Amino acid sequence: MARQLDEQIVGRYPVGQRLRVLDVGMGQGTQALRLARAGHQVTGLERDAEMIAAAREALSGEPEGIRERMRILEGDGRDTGVHFLPGSFDVVLCHGVLMYVEEPDPLLAGLARMLAPGGLLSLLVRNADALAMRPGLSGDWSGAMGAFDTVSYTNRLGLDVRADRLTTLTATLAGIGAPLHAWYGVRVFTDTAADGAELPADLDALLAAEERAGRTDPYRGVAALLHLCGVRG
Repeated sequence: MARQLDEQIVGRYPVGQRLRVLDVGMGQGTQALRLARAGHQVTGLERDAEMIAAAREALSGEPEGIRERMRILEGDGRDTGVHFLPGSFDVVLCHGVLMYVEEPDPLLAGLARMLAPGGLLSLLVRNADALAMRPGLSGDWSGAMGAFDTVSYTNRLGLDVRADRLTTLTATLAGIGAPLHAWYGVRVFTDTAADGAELPADLDALLAAEERAGRTDPYRGVAALLHLCGVRG
Protein backbone atom coordinates (compact mmCIF):
# COMPACT_ATOMS: atom_id res chain seq x y z
CA MET A 1 0.00 0.00 0.00
CA ALA A 2 2.89 2.37 0.69
CA ARG A 3 4.01 1.96 -2.92
CA GLN A 4 0.50 2.70 -4.14
CA LEU A 5 0.27 5.83 -2.00
CA ASP A 6 3.67 7.05 -3.16
CA GLU A 7 2.62 6.52 -6.77
CA GLN A 8 -0.39 8.77 -6.27
CA ILE A 9 1.59 11.46 -4.46
CA VAL A 10 4.34 11.53 -7.09
CA GLY A 11 1.70 11.71 -9.81
CA ARG A 12 0.05 14.77 -8.27
CA TYR A 13 2.83 16.86 -6.73
CA PRO A 14 6.28 18.06 -7.81
CA VAL A 15 9.16 16.01 -6.45
CA GLY A 16 10.50 17.64 -3.29
CA GLN A 17 7.35 19.57 -2.41
CA ARG A 18 6.69 19.39 1.31
CA LEU A 19 3.08 18.34 1.73
CA ARG A 20 0.72 18.86 4.63
CA VAL A 21 -0.50 15.38 5.60
CA LEU A 22 -3.24 14.35 8.02
CA ASP A 23 -3.34 10.70 9.11
CA VAL A 24 -6.71 9.98 10.74
CA GLY A 25 -6.65 6.91 12.93
CA MET A 26 -2.88 6.71 12.55
CA GLY A 27 -2.51 3.69 14.85
CA GLN A 28 1.16 3.19 15.72
CA GLY A 29 2.08 5.84 13.19
CA THR A 30 3.69 3.61 10.57
CA GLN A 31 2.54 5.60 7.53
CA ALA A 32 2.72 8.96 9.29
CA LEU A 33 6.32 8.39 10.33
CA ARG A 34 7.27 7.12 6.88
CA LEU A 35 5.91 10.30 5.27
CA ALA A 36 7.62 12.50 7.85
CA ARG A 37 10.90 10.79 6.98
CA ALA A 38 10.18 11.65 3.35
CA GLY A 39 10.13 15.34 4.25
CA HIS A 40 6.41 16.02 4.67
CA GLN A 41 4.69 17.87 7.52
CA VAL A 42 2.51 15.21 9.15
CA THR A 43 -0.26 15.38 11.74
CA GLY A 44 -1.43 12.10 13.25
CA LEU A 45 -4.87 11.92 14.85
CA GLU A 46 -5.61 8.92 17.06
CA ARG A 47 -8.00 8.25 19.95
CA ASP A 48 -6.47 5.05 21.36
CA ALA A 49 -4.06 5.85 24.20
CA GLU A 50 -1.94 2.73 23.66
CA MET A 51 -1.51 3.49 19.97
CA ILE A 52 -0.58 7.09 20.75
CA ALA A 53 2.03 5.91 23.24
CA ALA A 54 3.50 3.51 20.66
CA ALA A 55 3.61 6.23 18.00
CA ARG A 56 5.29 8.69 20.35
CA GLU A 57 7.85 6.10 21.37
CA ALA A 58 8.66 5.38 17.73
CA LEU A 59 8.92 9.10 16.98
CA SER A 60 11.23 9.69 19.94
CA GLY A 61 13.88 7.54 18.31
CA GLU A 62 13.98 9.66 15.15
CA PRO A 63 16.38 12.55 14.41
CA GLU A 64 15.28 15.99 15.52
CA GLY A 65 14.39 17.13 12.02
CA ILE A 66 11.88 14.33 11.63
CA ARG A 67 10.46 14.83 15.11
CA GLU A 68 9.81 18.47 14.24
CA ARG A 69 7.87 17.49 11.12
CA MET A 70 5.38 15.25 12.92
CA ARG A 71 2.83 16.04 15.59
CA ILE A 72 0.49 13.62 17.30
CA LEU A 73 -2.96 14.63 18.52
CA GLU A 74 -5.50 12.70 20.56
CA GLY A 75 -8.91 12.83 18.99
CA ASP A 76 -11.66 11.16 17.00
CA GLY A 77 -11.58 11.21 13.21
CA ARG A 78 -15.21 12.26 13.17
CA ASP A 79 -14.23 15.54 14.85
CA THR A 80 -11.66 16.85 12.36
CA GLY A 81 -13.64 20.08 12.09
CA VAL A 82 -12.94 20.75 15.77
CA HIS A 83 -9.18 20.49 15.32
CA PHE A 84 -8.52 21.89 11.84
CA LEU A 85 -9.74 24.48 9.37
CA PRO A 86 -11.20 23.36 6.04
CA GLY A 87 -8.61 22.96 3.30
CA SER A 88 -5.71 22.61 5.75
CA PHE A 89 -4.12 19.52 4.16
CA ASP A 90 -2.81 18.33 0.81
CA VAL A 91 -3.14 14.64 1.69
CA VAL A 92 -5.54 12.96 4.12
CA LEU A 93 -5.08 9.31 5.07
CA CYS A 94 -7.77 7.16 6.65
CA HIS A 95 -6.44 3.60 6.69
CA GLY A 96 -8.15 0.75 8.50
CA VAL A 97 -10.70 3.01 10.19
CA LEU A 98 -13.99 2.79 8.29
CA MET A 99 -14.61 -0.81 9.35
CA TYR A 100 -15.07 0.44 12.93
CA VAL A 101 -17.48 3.23 11.97
CA GLU A 102 -21.15 2.29 11.71
CA GLU A 103 -22.08 5.32 9.58
CA PRO A 104 -19.01 6.28 7.53
CA ASP A 105 -20.51 9.00 5.33
CA PRO A 106 -20.26 11.88 7.87
CA LEU A 107 -16.65 10.92 8.61
CA LEU A 108 -15.76 10.86 4.92
CA ALA A 109 -17.45 14.20 4.30
CA GLY A 110 -15.43 15.72 7.13
CA LEU A 111 -12.20 14.31 5.72
CA ALA A 112 -12.97 15.75 2.28
CA ARG A 113 -13.46 19.19 3.83
CA MET A 114 -9.96 19.00 5.27
CA LEU A 115 -8.46 18.78 1.77
CA ALA A 116 -7.17 21.72 -0.21
CA PRO A 117 -8.38 21.87 -3.84
CA GLY A 118 -6.70 19.04 -5.75
CA GLY A 119 -5.82 17.29 -2.51
CA LEU A 120 -5.61 13.51 -2.19
CA LEU A 121 -7.82 11.38 0.05
CA SER A 122 -6.42 7.88 0.69
CA LEU A 123 -8.73 5.22 2.16
CA LEU A 124 -7.98 1.63 3.12
CA VAL A 125 -11.14 -0.41 3.71
CA ARG A 126 -12.22 -4.04 4.03
CA ASN A 127 -13.60 -5.27 0.72
CA ALA A 128 -17.22 -6.30 1.21
CA ASP A 129 -17.31 -7.88 -2.25
CA ALA A 130 -14.67 -10.43 -1.20
CA LEU A 131 -15.74 -11.37 2.32
CA ALA A 132 -16.25 -14.99 1.30
CA MET A 133 -12.66 -15.39 0.10
CA ARG A 134 -10.91 -15.87 3.44
CA PRO A 135 -13.28 -18.49 4.88
CA GLY A 136 -13.56 -20.16 1.47
CA LEU A 137 -9.82 -20.49 0.98
CA SER A 138 -9.56 -21.83 4.54
CA GLY A 139 -12.16 -24.52 3.88
CA ASP A 140 -14.83 -22.91 6.05
CA TRP A 141 -17.71 -23.48 3.65
CA SER A 142 -20.52 -22.40 5.96
CA GLY A 143 -18.58 -19.20 6.74
CA ALA A 144 -18.10 -18.57 3.05
CA MET A 145 -21.80 -19.04 2.31
CA GLY A 146 -22.73 -16.66 5.11
CA ALA A 147 -20.38 -13.97 3.81
CA PHE A 148 -21.88 -13.55 0.35
CA ASP A 149 -24.82 -11.34 1.26
CA THR A 150 -23.50 -9.23 4.12
CA VAL A 151 -21.11 -6.40 4.85
CA SER A 152 -20.56 -7.55 8.43
CA TYR A 153 -17.72 -9.80 9.58
CA THR A 154 -15.63 -10.69 12.61
CA ASN A 155 -12.03 -9.55 12.32
CA ARG A 156 -8.90 -11.28 13.61
CA LEU A 157 -9.21 -9.40 16.89
CA GLY A 158 -12.61 -10.99 17.43
CA LEU A 159 -14.47 -7.71 16.90
CA ASP A 160 -17.70 -7.45 14.93
CA VAL A 161 -17.03 -4.86 12.25
CA ARG A 162 -18.17 -3.91 8.75
CA ALA A 163 -16.82 -3.82 5.22
CA ASP A 164 -17.40 -1.48 2.27
CA ARG A 165 -18.33 -2.08 -1.35
CA LEU A 166 -16.41 -0.35 -4.13
CA THR A 167 -19.58 0.85 -5.85
CA THR A 168 -20.93 2.39 -2.66
CA LEU A 169 -17.71 4.21 -1.82
CA THR A 170 -17.36 5.42 -5.41
CA ALA A 171 -20.78 7.08 -5.15
CA THR A 172 -19.97 8.50 -1.71
CA LEU A 173 -16.68 10.03 -2.84
CA ALA A 174 -18.40 11.67 -5.81
CA GLY A 175 -21.07 13.06 -3.50
CA ILE A 176 -18.58 14.68 -1.10
CA GLY A 177 -16.55 16.35 -3.83
CA ALA A 178 -13.56 13.98 -3.84
CA PRO A 179 -14.34 11.60 -6.70
CA LEU A 180 -12.47 8.34 -7.08
CA HIS A 181 -9.24 8.79 -9.03
CA ALA A 182 -7.64 5.35 -8.65
CA TRP A 183 -8.13 2.16 -6.67
CA TYR A 184 -6.06 -0.88 -5.83
CA GLY A 185 -6.40 -4.23 -4.15
CA VAL A 186 -4.33 -5.03 -1.07
CA ARG A 187 -3.60 -8.57 0.19
CA VAL A 188 -4.73 -10.43 -2.90
CA PHE A 189 -2.58 -13.53 -2.30
CA THR A 190 -1.54 -13.20 1.33
CA ASP A 191 -4.74 -12.63 3.29
CA THR A 192 -4.79 -16.16 4.69
CA ALA A 193 -1.25 -15.90 6.08
CA ALA A 194 -1.18 -16.45 9.84
CA ASP A 195 -0.66 -13.47 12.12
CA GLY A 196 2.98 -13.27 13.13
CA ALA A 197 4.14 -15.52 10.29
CA GLU A 198 7.81 -15.19 9.44
CA LEU A 199 8.70 -13.19 6.36
CA PRO A 200 9.54 -15.48 3.44
CA ALA A 201 12.99 -15.57 1.90
CA ASP A 202 11.52 -14.45 -1.42
CA LEU A 203 9.82 -11.37 0.06
CA ASP A 204 10.70 -9.16 -2.91
CA ALA A 205 9.02 -11.59 -5.30
CA LEU A 206 5.96 -11.76 -3.04
CA LEU A 207 5.66 -7.96 -2.92
CA ALA A 208 6.07 -7.72 -6.69
CA ALA A 209 3.28 -10.25 -7.23
CA GLU A 210 1.01 -8.49 -4.74
CA GLU A 211 1.69 -5.10 -6.30
CA ARG A 212 0.94 -6.39 -9.80
CA ALA A 213 -2.24 -8.14 -8.69
CA GLY A 214 -3.36 -5.08 -6.74
CA ARG A 215 -3.58 -3.02 -9.90
CA THR A 216 -4.78 -5.73 -12.30
CA ASP A 217 -8.30 -6.97 -13.00
CA PRO A 218 -9.82 -9.34 -12.05
CA TYR A 219 -7.38 -9.97 -9.17
CA ARG A 220 -7.75 -6.64 -7.40
CA GLY A 221 -11.50 -7.14 -7.12
CA VAL A 222 -11.08 -10.12 -4.77
CA ALA A 223 -8.44 -8.51 -2.54
CA ALA A 224 -9.11 -8.54 1.20
CA LEU A 225 -8.68 -4.77 1.33
CA LEU A 226 -9.29 -1.92 -1.09
CA HIS A 227 -7.11 1.16 -1.34
CA LEU A 228 -9.15 4.03 -2.79
CA CYS A 229 -7.73 7.41 -3.77
CA GLY A 230 -10.08 10.34 -4.25
CA VAL A 231 -9.14 13.83 -5.42
CA ARG A 232 -10.76 16.99 -4.10
CA GLY A 233 -12.37 18.97 -6.89
